[in-house]
Amino acid sequence: MTTQPRKSEKGPETTANDDDVQRPAEPPEAPYTILSETEKICTILIASFSGALSPISATIYFPALNKLADNLHVSPSKINLSITVYMVDPNRPVEKQIFQAVAPSFVGTYSDRNGRRPALLICFFISIAVNIGLALQNSYPALMVLRCLQSAGSSGTLVISAATSADMVVRSERGKYLAYSTIGQTVGQTLGPVIGGLLVHFTNTHSIFWFLASLAGFMALIVVVFLRETCRNIVGNGSIPPQKWNRRILDIARRNQPIDSDGTPRPQSRRRYSPLETLKICREKETAIILVFISFFFCGFTAILSTLPAQLEKKYGFNSLQIGLCCLPYAFGTLTSRWTVGYLTDWNFRRHANRLGLKIAKNRQTDLAEFPAETARLQLTLPLVYLSAIFMITYSWVMASQTNLAGPLIMIFLVGHTMSAGMNTLMTLLVDCHVQRPATAIAASNILRFPMAAGVVAAATPLINAVGIGWAGTVLAFIWIVYSPLLWVLMKWGHDWRREELKKRDQASQKEKEPIL
Repeated sequence: MTTQPRKSEKGPETTANDDDVQRPAEPPEAPYTILSETEKICTILIASFSGALSPISATIYFPALNKLADNLHVSPSKINLSITVYMVDPNRPVEKQIFQAVAPSFVGTYSDRNGRRPALLICFFISIAVNIGLALQNSYPALMVLRCLQSAGSSGTLVISAATSADMVVRSERGKYLAYSTIGQTVGQTLGPVIGGLLVHFTNTHSIFWFLASLAGFMALIVVVFLRETCRNIVGNGSIPPQKWNRRILDIARRNQPIDSDGTPRPQSRRRYSPLETLKICREKETAIILVFISFFFCGFTAILSTLPAQLEKKYGFNSLQIGLCCLPYAFGTLTSRWTVGYLTDWNFRRHANRLGLKIAKNRQTDLAEFPAETARLQLTLPLVYLSAIFMITYSWVMASQTNLAGPLIMIFLVGHTMSAGMNTLMTLLVDCHVQRPATAIAASNILRFPMAAGVVAAATPLINAVGIGWAGTVLAFIWIVYSPLLWVLMKWGHDWRREELKKRDQASQKEKEPIL
């Protein structure tokens, strides 16, 4: 029995067993984001400057340390504890240490599930209230308590700022946008000491906190009016409109919201919100090593900035304004690293992709299943670790020798450049490994780096008094060198570890999708 030909409603006749039946072509891969280049850059810049509140809140404080110690009649070591509690309070039980080390864990996980904008606004409102309280207080205990709360408000802004960039930027282009995504942090580090020095020199220490409260209010207004929601759990690649209450005023005024191509909402995860997600990330072998070295770099950063005011006053007789200006080379070092390491990061990524025959498409995410992301990123990190150690030792002994001021200023520029560049390559790798939950991953870095930095700040002045700044800096650099083999281990076995973790996550996702009987 032969198969009778049948007529198609459209086109020529075909047979049921025709091997050449035309099949619809697969739809093209959706872009990673529907935003134009200009919209993407503007969104990243707004988020980046929103994140400036955290570094400004920290660095604006350093030129005022000596004057605060005099006003409150306490020693420099005690006033340095107000930096320590801003990060984490070592004198309190572990369950109460929810300041800058732990607060971003809640904020990051919340923003990954509910959106960047509401999380940012919560941080700003907390900062406004606490900074007003700091401006009105006149006692050391009140300063310590409110500094703890201040860190809870400001620290989350930097996490959300970095996550906003990760929402829109593919792995192969992270270096290209690094300058935009980190300019807020750099401006905060650059202008913070200068603004603090000016305010303390011409007014008083209370004016610092009035300035921070006003800045937080201004940033909150910018977010409400101009910042679009980018969280991929909420808006996907930007084609799904956010909740009505989560829309920026600019879109409400224009009444033009993106509409999903098929009109169906994207399914939400069944998993409940839990800040413990941050701790789970820390247990992964690859992530743990990355976090350790991010913490080492951050310890060097805080060690220099927290001890620089006392060293400059002791050795050169500088006032608050002069101390603030002397912090500028350090900040400029971090600023210039954004361009050097940004270019090299993308170049090395493309080099490895070409070697493996992988196609790098604009605005398309690169699959890391077979890509050695660890090698591509750590080939830049390792030289920066050793350069940072060399520059740290040199800076310490130059400062100890009380040479011409140009000597320590040049060295803090170089050490700021290499430490910032190294930390940025590690943060890039961290986001590469956790692209579906970038805010949670970035918040995880705070779990370790802020308690470690708090310990360094608390111990720095007594250590310098005991052995001198030369040997103190040498000890810190020696720790970096001793632990650097961990990065070599990560470069060799990190890819395999990452695939194991991906397999575990896939299995966990399948279990979640199983029907409950």
